[in-house]
Amino acid sequence: MSKIHILSSRLANQIAAGEVVERPASVVKEVLENSLDAGATRVDVDVEAGGSKLIRIRDNGAGMPPDDLPLALARHATSKIASLEDLEQVGSLGFRGEALASIGSVSRLTLTSNASDSGSEGSSAVCEGRDMAVQVKPASHPQGTTVEVRDLFFNTPARRKFMRTEKTEFNHLEEVVKRLALSRFDVAFSLRHNGKVLHNLKPGDSVAERQRRVATVCGPAFMEQAIYIESDRPALKLWGWVGLPTFSRSQADLQYFFVNGRVIRDKLVAHAVKQAYRDVLYHGRHPAFVLYLELDPAQVDVNVHPTKHEVRFRDGREVHNFIFSSLHRALADVRPADQLPEHVLATGDGQVINTETGEISEQGGLTWGAPQAGAVADTARFPATAAPYYPGAGTPSGSQSAAQIAAYGQVHPALPEQSTEEDIPPLGYALAQLKGIYILAENAHGLVVVDMHAAHERITYERLKTARDAEGIRSQPLLVPQSVAVSQREVQVAAEHTELFQRLGLAVDVGGEEALVIRQIPVNLRDSDVELLLRDVLADLIEFGSSERIESHLDEILSTMACHGSVRANRRLTIPEMNALLRDMEETERSGQCNHGRPTWTQMSLDELDKLFLRGR
Repeated sequence: MSKIHILSSRLANQIAAGEVVERPASVVKEVLENSLDAGATRVDVDVEAGGSKLIRIRDNGAGMPPDDLPLALARHATSKIASLEDLEQVGSLGFRGEALASIGSVSRLTLTSNASDSGSEGSSAVCEGRDMAVQVKPASHPQGTTVEVRDLFFNTPARRKFMRTEKTEFNHLEEVVKRLALSRFDVAFSLRHNGKVLHNLKPGDSVAERQRRVATVCGPAFMEQAIYIESDRPALKLWGWVGLPTFSRSQADLQYFFVNGRVIRDKLVAHAVKQAYRDVLYHGRHPAFVLYLELDPAQVDVNVHPTKHEVRFRDGREVHNFIFSSLHRALADVRPADQLPEHVLATGDGQVINTETGEISEQGGLTWGAPQAGAVADTARFPATAAPYYPGAGTPSGSQSAAQIAAYGQVHPALPEQSTEEDIPPLGYALAQLKGIYILAENAHGLVVVDMHAAHERITYERLKTARDAEGIRSQPLLVPQSVAVSQREVQVAAEHTELFQRLGLAVDVGGEEALVIRQIPVNLRDSDVELLLRDVLADLIEFGSSERIESHLDEILSTMACHGSVRANRRLTIPEMNALLRDMEETERSGQCNHGRPTWTQMSLDELDKLFLRGR
């Protein structure tokens, strides 16, 4: 082994570049974060060949005086922190002071900046990887900074070989721009590739303008199938948009989570979101969301990863529970009424946005989930009288009894007389039943098709859960207590969460330094592998500070019970019975999905029906 020696400045920077500069997208991320920290209100990104040939980023931020340019290209030089106290409550996106030095060590970098808004001349610094000496000279430039990176990895051919195709590298780069554009709605962003403008995002702080940007970045389909949430707790705030379960994805490719404006990927956050969607998402599917968490910077450590993608919360359990409870309640509160006609989204401030065109207009009397006020009802489409619903009325012959059909609702009053479309319920009124499976109904927007069994299954399931929660989880003692060998850490966690286990109907005692004893289990889980369940719960408590495993198992049992106790296919319902089911759907939590995550109903607008028959052409 050779003697210990100090690395050269060039080699040290190239090693650091291996952590910071993985591909062209890494360069764009670091430079854009510097632009935002500098107070820029407009950032223009121009790239060629996916970023391997040229990356040029110009901003109108504060800029830098000539004396700061060599320091900006030096390692561990920054204006963003000065002491350990600053590091413990970082408020900026960048703070390590390595990015430009690392980028300059593997590219031909030119940094041009002007800190004055008086029109005076700026300065330019040039740095090439093979020669770390920085040359500063006068250069014409308005207030702000331009970073130009050419020939990335020109002096490290091994790294260059690991780069993918131009299209792949640009896709990664474009994703970085999208993330930062979602983090700062008040900043204008433009992106040009090989001379072609692909994105030109205008700034804006109103709800409508924010939604327009989200629709542009994430696609209009997301905004049409998303709900806006806002939840506050002392020292914590969560807001943003979450996709309805019907807008699930095969991959986790439409998930943006920001902590104090910084985009992150965090296991704790991912687990909380997954748990919130547990009861409504089809197996193997992933939710879509754009969410913003705001908290005291001192309560989150952003200095745990070189690329700053990961963070560590001081109180991870509180953050996890807050995110879970906020999303769980928001998804539960979604009703059929929480829908608008296609491509239209309410902003909450008297405006609506067309998510397909981005056009903003006054709301004009349109309310969330309700038709426009003042419109005269079509009496041919919505008769002025409708038969009242009586439990079991008109029950046809078949395997389904009248009592079972009537069990899901109380006596529903006669449907009100219609004078305006404003009185029409969100799911409208039943017209007919198709093949004993689907209910066809007409509402203010067109045709509603309901999966009869799936809808009733959700209604029954929610009522079973409500009854269980009211009575509590019943448990029973084991005739022979079951001993489980665990680690010392798991014993400690179990001892700390005795009250939690009792609330879940599970009595667990410490049986030794590395042993636990199960003495009592929930009645409905008597045939389950309780030892495996206990280990899974302990694993969740260690990693996330909470666990929903037992509730999940109990919910699965109730879901099976609801499935067997719901209206079956080929069961003929009368019109009043169909209307009663529609009214129950409008009042039931999560009624848009069955217990397995499948949709229970869909809407076809008159425009869609007209297109099918080529009307108006």
